Amino acid sequence: MTQSTGDTPHVFPPASEAMLQWWNPQLMQGPMPLVRMQFAWLESLAEAMQFEAKCLRALAESGERMAGCYREEADPQALQACYQRLMQDVAQTHWQRLEKVAELSEDFRKRLWEEI
Repeated sequence: MTQSTGDTPHVFPPASEAMLQWWNPQLMQGPMPLVRMQFAWLESLAEAMQFEAKCLRALAESGERMAGCYREEADPQALQACYQRLMQDVAQTHWQRLEKVAELSEDFRKRLWEEI
């Protein structure tokens, strides 16, 4: 076995200022595309969550209106008409939601390609 004598044979020379100035931008360019892609993903996720919140709000409002129909309408025909209007609103909200979901995936792809 060899014993170390306290002298290290492989000592790295001190970094020069010019080398550090060159290295810092190179170092920052490595993780930046990943950070930008993650930011694009988070933006898309935030938009999706906002739209889901709007959809849930519309569904809750439809439920409130349905409860109002039950309180106000005693006639089965009027109750059915109220229910039909509400179901049309819910169906329209659902179709808008599906369209937005399709747009979000396209928007996310665009953002990714812009960042790449």
